[in-house]
Amino acid sequence: MTRETWRNPDLGRIALGDYLTEWIGHRPNLRPRTVDLYRWLHRKYIAPRLGDYFLTDLTPGAIRAWRADLLTDGVSATMTAKAYRLLRAVLNTAVDDELIRRNPCRIQGAGIERPTERPTATVAQVFQLADIVPRRLRVLILLAAFTSLRYGELAALCRRDFDPRCRTLTVRATLVERQDGTLTFGPPKTDTSLRTVAIPAAIRSDVCAHLDDFVDDDQDALVFTGATGAALRRSNFQRTSNWRVSVSAVGLPGFHFHDLRHTGNTLASRTGASLADLMARMGHASTRAAMIYQHTARERDEHIADGLSEQIKKGRDRARNGHGKRKK
Repeated sequence: MTRETWRNPDLGRIALGDYLTEWIGHRPNLRPRTVDLYRWLHRKYIAPRLGDYFLTDLTPGAIRAWRADLLTDGVSATMTAKAYRLLRAVLNTAVDDELIRRNPCRIQGAGIERPTERPTATVAQVFQLADIVPRRLRVLILLAAFTSLRYGELAALCRRDFDPRCRTLTVRATLVERQDGTLTFGPPKTDTSLRTVAIPAAIRSDVCAHLDDFVDDDQDALVFTGATGAALRRSNFQRTSNWRVSVSAVGLPGFHFHDLRHTGNTLASRTGASLADLMARMGHASTRAAMIYQHTARERDEHIADGLSEQIKKGRDRARNGHGKRKK
């Protein structure tokens, strides 16, 4: 009290579970899927072991034991890192709220994810996969691989997002599927995810044909839908495309849809594009970085698309020569 550093020790007598629930609720700017993830991590990994602890009773030792128990119980290193990062962020706020003096999450590197390297497909494999899935999903595969869009961005595309000659597409929204099955259209993941992407010339005719065959003339019509015309859910896509069997058939067992984006980024990097160009095309640059490289990115994006087009043509020719005519 003499040093004016005293604080009421009862202020931190709040159960972590209650505080964490409130912490999530006080962040209205979190994306819906992030909210779902945080609640799931809390329910699955944090609450069962630490939820009843008072904030003041959480010690570095208790945190180490909790993390060790997760790993011993078979929780993946990636999920453990996600849960640890969430807990650390919550307790940082508790420090700011002057409920505890210091964050007990002090394990060096515990919040760093080290995911295994994801596989990439060849251009020939992309076209083989596109030819296996139902025709209405064919161009979804091609755009995922050769424009580096995320699944939610692809599922939210409307006719108005394509220029009349299918030279470019503009990402304006994303389709979010919540854990409870709710579908919502919202803004893209980041500010720089609002972008216009050049479509490689080698697949423009495929895109135009898809718009003619499967998309209503209404400018607001979704480009990719389920068989009934409704928005394309991930679960419906997986089932309709028979995804696991399809990717295995082209020599890519365990391949994820998101790996098509990784494939496209890898192919784009081979065109000589700079990191700034790639980040702009992917929608991954920070707002500040995007402002700096905005003009360069626009000029280089056409070059990236042209380079991709050359690779696509060569890969398509190899696929046709090796596998005969494309399936109808």
